[in-house]
Amino acid sequence: MATLITNEVELGLVVRYHRKRARLTRESLSKLAGVGMTAIFELEHARKSVRLGTLLKILNVLNLSFLLDGPLVDAYVVDELDHC
Repeated sequence: MATLITNEVELGLVVRYHRKRARLTRESLSKLAGVGMTAIFELEHARKSVRLGTLLKILNVLNLSFLLDGPLVDAYVVDELDHC
């Protein structure tokens, strides 16, 4: 089941929930993701300073992913498959 995340607060709450369910401390998650511990804190507290690459590393460790959805996503996929 997927959930729609519409702001930084919701994203931070989801990340924190998954981290705790995985029984990871911020320190252990930061080591596994190869990011600074401050990045974990900032993400969980909805700070806007977290870089996309850092976010993706954290999500990967937690087995979370982005799902992009919008009116042109299907067209993008079809166009990209035509160019491969």
